[in-house]
Amino acid sequence: MKYPLPLLFVASLLMCHAGQLFSSDMTDYEKNDPNIWLEGVEDEKALDWVRKENQRSLDELESDPDFESNREAALKILTSKERIPYGRLRDGMVYNFWQDEENVRGIWRRTTQDSYATEEPDWEIILDFDKLAEEEDKNWVFKGANVHKDPKTGKYFTLISLSDGGKDAVVKREFDLEMKTFVEDGFVTPEAKQSSTWVDSDTLLIGTDWGEGSLTESGYPRIVKRWTRGTPLEEAETVIEGNVTDVSVSSFTIEKDDGSHLVCLSESDTFFTSKYFLIPEDGSELVRWPLPPKCDINGIYKGRLLVSLEQEWSPDDQDTFQSGDLVAFDIESFLDTKDLPPVELVFRPDETQAVNYVAIAKGAAILSINENVVGKLLRLEPTDYGWKTEDIELPGTGEVNIAFADKEESVVYLSYEGFLTPDSLLEYKVDSGESKPLKSVPEKFDATGLTVNQYFATSKDGTEVPYFVVGPEDLKKDGTNPTLLYGYGGFQISLGPSYNGTTGKLWLEKGGVYVLANIRGGGEFGPEWHQAGLKTDRQRIYDDFIAIAEDLVAKKITSPEHLGIMGGSNGGLLMGVMLNQRPDLWNAVVVQVPLLDMLRYHLLLAGASWVDEYGSPDVPEEREFLKNISPYHNFNSEKEYPVPFFVTSTKDDRVHPGHARKLAKRFQEAGLPFYYYENIDGGHSAAANQVERAKRTALEFTYLQNLLMSGSE
Repeated sequence: MKYPLPLLFVASLLMCHAGQLFSSDMTDYEKNDPNIWLEGVEDEKALDWVRKENQRSLDELESDPDFESNREAALKILTSKERIPYGRLRDGMVYNFWQDEENVRGIWRRTTQDSYATEEPDWEIILDFDKLAEEEDKNWVFKGANVHKDPKTGKYFTLISLSDGGKDAVVKREFDLEMKTFVEDGFVTPEAKQSSTWVDSDTLLIGTDWGEGSLTESGYPRIVKRWTRGTPLEEAETVIEGNVTDVSVSSFTIEKDDGSHLVCLSESDTFFTSKYFLIPEDGSELVRWPLPPKCDINGIYKGRLLVSLEQEWSPDDQDTFQSGDLVAFDIESFLDTKDLPPVELVFRPDETQAVNYVAIAKGAAILSINENVVGKLLRLEPTDYGWKTEDIELPGTGEVNIAFADKEESVVYLSYEGFLTPDSLLEYKVDSGESKPLKSVPEKFDATGLTVNQYFATSKDGTEVPYFVVGPEDLKKDGTNPTLLYGYGGFQISLGPSYNGTTGKLWLEKGGVYVLANIRGGGEFGPEWHQAGLKTDRQRIYDDFIAIAEDLVAKKITSPEHLGIMGGSNGGLLMGVMLNQRPDLWNAVVVQVPLLDMLRYHLLLAGASWVDEYGSPDVPEEREFLKNISPYHNFNSEKEYPVPFFVTSTKDDRVHPGHARKLAKRFQEAGLPFYYYENIDGGHSAAANQVERAKRTALEFTYLQNLLMSGSE
């Protein structure tokens, strides 16, 4: 399963002054970019501009009669105690991170498995992050915990990740779960984008910022070291050193059937290609796993290592496997010989399916797939005649995820939701193969009279592209329906039917129509669906989105006057491209934490890690394409644009806030209207807690309601 790399690999490359980014090979245009000063993340001149534009936009949007009710409704939903406390099961205890109106930064807590099954579990607070932030005078945001169980004593050893304001860069501090306190003289790391893996109770593998030259061009660690308890971090011993041109180098473990772990390393040459290495227990040289560059390791089940392929693979003297296949081979044979054993086909998706990931529990391997963009779970089992699959029964057609599975536990928690179906938590028992509802939440909006339909639009090259429409059963096909079209289209990330209480309350309940686009670039139909829109083929993604919008208009579901679009991060780039390529097709555009300057994106923060997705401005052919689509460079002051709303965050150390600032400045210079909101905290989500998220959501929907719902009654 693919995730954005900053969630998996970590080290620090914060850029605070634009002058650091100039290089000798920049074009005159770039050197003379009049807005480059806005790339100074915390430069006072840049922040003064941000504050003024924030205030101007907030004065207008927050004074709207509907803003406060929108904010209150969003806050009520986001901080409601009527939510499912998703958690992780460890030795009969369920651990959960929780935020609500009283616990703004959140609490980490636990309860027994029996208590968890009740309506009102008896929670024990492990760590209160509001209290911690106040005591330490820090803007702490919880970024997860890395927990190791000592196989001999059963004691847990824990590293907690704390972020200043929501950045990807974190501080890691060792925490005692039993005493519920930080460990005195325990492991502590400086702030950085970093990764860590427990080797044993006294040893960590750390990838971090080791000083000058230790990071990749993307700003992630390229050196992983072994750090022993009681020794200074600077005395840690190097295990692997990658190249500056790599995206990152990190460590991970694979649990075997007997509970022991294989300690491994991943050297990511690009965002989508990696070399995997095994660290032998005897301290001998690293052993490279005999795997293709584009694949994901899913774990070990009944002695087989499960691997999902994202390219065609022809192992020596063996069958050729297809991109998208799930395959396996005997792990002990490999460990004994260090050669690739015979490879088995576990599952081959058809043209409507895509493999997501495999989760392994005690006695079961569960495969998550998409089937026509709808989630499905299969139980896998090896036999003497190959692998067999068995459907896991679900309550309906929607989005299903494995909320928790662990090789030490025979209980698996499943989450299920649909566009109009609130979250529910199912308990799946491996031994019996039965699942039952464990928890559910009440509806957050009135879905009476609403329905979901899936349609297909024909893109420019003839490809059929699916999309979902959520709206009234008696929808009037007269072109007046206020419609919000959401898209992403990148990094093999799939978008499926999911329940969004705030969208339901602030949009659907007020008569709006919501549309989810499953355009190429995503992973809805496997690796090929994603790879069809890489680099100079990216226009296909934009053509797909335009085709869906035109189909909505042709079906008279809506019209350009009442059509708005929204997308964040890579989806923010999509929004910027749509502003330029088809400004006539929409009346509102929400551009969230976007990439917009595609000739300098690779120089800003984590941008260099994405050249395998977008192409490199340093390659002439790819640069020419990027120049043609770059929203910042294709802005035309003579063009008639819809009024956009730019949303970003100062603390976003993944996608640089300068992207949003600079294009907004071009609108300002041209005297064209726009809205702008930059949260000073919040990281890449542009909101560090639910209070901030409620405000941002209310601003966005107040904007959309004003532009799209006027005259639609």
